[in-house]
Amino acid sequence: MGILVDENTRVMVQGITGREGGFHARNCIAYGANVVAGVTPGRGGVMFEDSVPVFNSVEEAVDAASPNMALIFVPPPFAADAIVESADAGIPLIACITEGVPGLDMVRVARYLEDRPVRLIGPNCPGLINPGARCKVGIMPGAIHLPGRVGIVSRSGTLTYEAVGQLTGLGLGQSTCVGIGGDPIIGTSFVEVLRLFQEDDDTDAVVLIGEIGGSMEQDAAAYVKEEFTKPLSALVVGASAPPGKRMGHAGAIITGESATAEAKVRAFREAGATIIPTPADIGSTTQAMLQSAGLLA
Repeated sequence: MGILVDENTRVMVQGITGREGGFHARNCIAYGANVVAGVTPGRGGVMFEDSVPVFNSVEEAVDAASPNMALIFVPPPFAADAIVESADAGIPLIACITEGVPGLDMVRVARYLEDRPVRLIGPNCPGLINPGARCKVGIMPGAIHLPGRVGIVSRSGTLTYEAVGQLTGLGLGQSTCVGIGGDPIIGTSFVEVLRLFQEDDDTDAVVLIGEIGGSMEQDAAAYVKEEFTKPLSALVVGASAPPGKRMGHAGAIITGESATAEAKVRAFREAGATIIPTPADIGSTTQAMLQSAGLLA
């Protein structure tokens, strides 16, 4: 039933007593996520929402509550340490929502996580959600999701919600939605998520939303061309962005021809993906693709 998270996911929230961490932890719980622990140094021993114990360290939380996923709402200067703390404690899946994590910190985190059995989603991401399992880990608005068989993977949080809203409006449910984050250095790539969707029997097709900057979309297109067998619709935003100008995400900067929207769209078209013309066409284009593939009446 989808990828990465399900009804067996036991969530630990780092920064649960903060304003953002507390707000979104409540929403995750309300959606159905099994939040078993929180971590805030110096606040150990209190209860969050009268049901979730808070610990001073990740190690204490792991020993007492056995979480298997960490959700991080720690301020940028301390986010890298929070990621490493969860990795050291044996947490296999980490989603870092924090925006503004220093790039040098993420270089060090990326090197530290090499060869360790840890998957990092983000940072600067909305997290992930499995509507069928009622498991939301992050900041995605749960109410707009519908259980189904279309996977979504995106660099943009806002456009993830837009894609979900359009699909749900057409009655096209989602298996899992993953926001991988828009920073130059993130933990999980398009290719890694597509590989998981390829292996998931409950995902029939995928919507991919990319941006200008970097070459991650070209890597994804190469994988789609060589190995991915499911229908894929792809949107690449940023066609009107001037070269060298930052457009929202730190990763959305055109640095060379390969980083342009045109080059990325061309790569997906050559790989056989269905191109979504504009953000307003996500739902209709995906619906037509599913109909053409015989997956929708």
